[in-house]
Amino acid sequence: MEPSLKAKHLTGGCQCGAIRYRISGQLIKPHVCHCRMCQKAVGAPFWALAEIDTASFAWTRGEPAWFRSSQAVERGFCPQCGTSLHFRYVGADRLDVAIASLDDPNAIAPEQEFGCESRIEWLDRIGTLPRSATEATTPAAALKTYASRQHPDHD
Repeated sequence: MEPSLKAKHLTGGCQCGAIRYRISGQLIKPHVCHCRMCQKAVGAPFWALAEIDTASFAWTRGEPAWFRSSQAVERGFCPQCGTSLHFRYVGADRLDVAIASLDDPNAIAPEQEFGCESRIEWLDRIGTLPRSATEATTPAAALKTYASRQHPDHD
């Protein structure tokens, strides 16, 4: 089955766990957006998103705060930890979910890129850079101080 056609119950939420959600329908149009508004909204080179009908989406803990980044768009985020969670056109019956906020971000993979006029040039090099795991490049003494306050990827 194509990744964008997966229809199963998915869950996700913010970094601190104050906001949680459940998806019970099909995520469609998985994509990354390189537009400057998305870059600034998530503080990253792009934002990976997938659409869902709001009827197939439910908040299970808390609700996000919303920032209206333009006349047409509002972006949902956790008011406690600041995690960017959603994007939607004002008044729309669809919501774009941040793929990385899913408990299983591998459940759906982007299939398209938008906003390429703002795509950062060095992204072409990412696949060629040396890779390492956190434990391999961080001294053991420092690792002991990394007490995570992150909510686990499940309820």
